[in-house]
Amino acid sequence: MQIDIPVIVLVGPTAIGKTTLSFQLADRFGCEIISMDSMQVYRYMDIGTAKPSVEEQQACPHHLLDIVDPDEQYNAARFVKDCLAAIKQIAARGKIPLITGGTGLYLSSLLNGLFDTVQVSDEVRGELRRKFCAPDAPDPYDELRRVDPESAARIHKNDRQRVMRGLEIFFSTGTPWSEHLKQQQLRGPLVRFSRLFAVYLTCPRDILYRRIGRRTDVMLAQGLVEEVEKLRNMGYAPGLASMQSIGYRHVNQFLDGKWDREEMKRLLIRDTRRYAKRQMTWFGRMDRLRPHDRRDQEKVISDISYYFEKSTRRM
Repeated sequence: MQIDIPVIVLVGPTAIGKTTLSFQLADRFGCEIISMDSMQVYRYMDIGTAKPSVEEQQACPHHLLDIVDPDEQYNAARFVKDCLAAIKQIAARGKIPLITGGTGLYLSSLLNGLFDTVQVSDEVRGELRRKFCAPDAPDPYDELRRVDPESAARIHKNDRQRVMRGLEIFFSTGTPWSEHLKQQQLRGPLVRFSRLFAVYLTCPRDILYRRIGRRTDVMLAQGLVEEVEKLRNMGYAPGLASMQSIGYRHVNQFLDGKWDREEMKRLLIRDTRRYAKRQMTWFGRMDRLRPHDRRDQEKVISDISYYFEKSTRRM
C-alpha cells in the first residue's frame, strides 16, 4: 500500500511534552490526532496513561483512544490496521493525520512491517493466564527466555504485555516470535509513506527525569490509586496485562499491601525513568526519525512546513 498524503509523526519518551506540541501542530497544519499509545486504547484507564482530557479531545479530534476494555488483547498488528483506517478517514475530510505517542513497537510495525498476526485461541490464552497470572505464579519472563531467548533479550522483563504475547505466539505456532520477525523482514513493509515527516523529541536526561517526577506527583494527586481501585471493583483483576503496566502494577502492589505509599511512588518513578530510557534507545535507532529538542517548537513547525512545501513541488 502506498500512502501519498502528508502524514506527521511525533514521538518521544514519556513526559517529554508530546501532548502540548501535538495541539500546536494540529492547530498549525489542520490535523486530527491518532494516538500511538499501547495503553491509551483501554477504556477506564485515564490517569495512569496520561490520556488527553475530555476538553482536549473536544478541542481536536482524536482516534484510537478508549477502543478496548482492559481485559481485551490489543497488539501491533491491530494498531496498524486501526491506524490505517483512521488515516483514510482523516484524509477523506481533507485533514492531515498526526500520529503521536511513545510506543516504538507500534511505529516500527507501521513503517517497517512486523509479524504479529497469529490468532491465539481462547484455550491457549486461558492456559497461559492460569499459569502465569495467579498469585505466586512463576515469572513468565523465565519461560520466554527458555522458549525464545532472542525475544527475551529484546523485551524488558517488566513489559508483561509483550512477554505474554511472545509466549502466546510460541505456544500457538510452535515457532518463536523472533523467527516470525525474521521472516517478516524478508517480506518487507506492507505500507509505504511518500510524504511522512517524523519528529523525535529529545531533551537532557536530567530534565526528563524531573518531568517524570512531577508527572508522578500529578497522577497521584489526580487519583491514580482511586482509578485502580475502581478498575478492580469493576472486575478487572491485577493479573491482567493492562493492569500490570507501569503505574497500574505499582498501585496494585500498594493496594495488596506489599508496598507502602512512599515505596510505591519511589518505584513508580524509578520504573518510569527506566521505561523512558528504553524508549529513547528504541527511537534513537530509527533512521526515519528527525531529532528535535523539545524546547525548539518553532523549529519543529518550520521544518515540517518546509518539508511539505518541498514535497508538494515535487509532485
